[in-house]
Amino acid sequence: MWHVICWYTFKPTTLVRSFSISCLKYAKARGLRKKKELSEKKLTRYFVDHRTVRVYGGRGGDGICTFHSEPRKEFGGPDGGNGGDGGHVILKVARQIKSLSSIVSLYRGDNGESGGSKNCYGKKAPHTYVLVPIGTIVKENGKVVADLSSHEEEFVAAYGGLGGKGNRFFLSNENRAPMTATPGDFGQERVLQLELRTIAHAGMVGFPNAGKSSLLRAISNAQPAVADYPFTTLNPHVGVVHYQDFEQIAVADIPGIIREAHRNKGLGIAFLRHIERCRFLLFVLDLSKSDPWQQLEDLKYELEQYDTGLAERPFCIIGNKIDLPESKANLVLLREKLRKHVIIPVSALTGANVEELILHLRELYDGYLEDAQIKGCMPVKW
Repeated sequence: MWHVICWYTFKPTTLVRSFSISCLKYAKARGLRKKKELSEKKLTRYFVDHRTVRVYGGRGGDGICTFHSEPRKEFGGPDGGNGGDGGHVILKVARQIKSLSSIVSLYRGDNGESGGSKNCYGKKAPHTYVLVPIGTIVKENGKVVADLSSHEEEFVAAYGGLGGKGNRFFLSNENRAPMTATPGDFGQERVLQLELRTIAHAGMVGFPNAGKSSLLRAISNAQPAVADYPFTTLNPHVGVVHYQDFEQIAVADIPGIIREAHRNKGLGIAFLRHIERCRFLLFVLDLSKSDPWQQLEDLKYELEQYDTGLAERPFCIIGNKIDLPESKANLVLLREKLRKHVIIPVSALTGANVEELILHLRELYDGYLEDAQIKGCMPVKW
């Protein structure tokens, strides 16, 4: 016993002190450890822009058939309560959600509780909320039933069933002792297709390796992957351009389009749909390649084949890679071919003439606001 007391008297101080220091070092090491960044190829696993889901509304609770029982009260009468309503399945827009990857294939609403004696009603089931990103299109049998384009907007995907009636509900002067009670209704069942279409004011359109991702890095806070091989960008990126008057313009980097993309070649229609919501377009041409005006014609053709009138939206022509020697000669030829259009030569690599692009982008945005005011529609604010 004496040996135990001595160990407890002298040893614990050093043991506890060394343990606390080691724990502190371990906690600091964990806190300083940076989260490993995902590559663009791994990010595509988490980016999903199409889902098919089956939704079931919750079933309503059953009504019950009971009669009041109390001493010295022989005929208490019916007191069976109604069942509670089933819960809805509701799609709710959340700004922090960027993809449909978290959406599962089946959702069921909660069932309502059954009624009770003494005229007690069953509890209504809470609603089931499914968070979806901004720009989600909801289709049923190929028809659009909802366009969720603003934060916290809601759409009832499946209504819950109504609760059943207890025998108290059927009490009348003609029937003083009803024995009838109804079960709760089943909830609504639907099969819905969810599509994500990127919401942005401007959409960058160009062939692979035209420098769209580098240009988006130069004008905004976005950090898309950049490399010297085609199809570096495999999912849309949205960057926000900030101005001194606190105005914000969202610019989307649409993955590279190739010829016959409207026939679902390359990345195909899966990303052409993201251009539909853009209010104006930025055609990014590679000036280092010969005949850059042919790039513009091919891009317009693909957009027009996918959706008639899409290529007629307000647009701006950007000649990228002006820092290369062969680009300057091609720029002169491009301006001769497209005399009616404004061409902004830039270099995403060196940042040359990027300020002019940002100013022209603001002019396109102001024009969009004026058109929205004339038409009486609500402009999209980022």
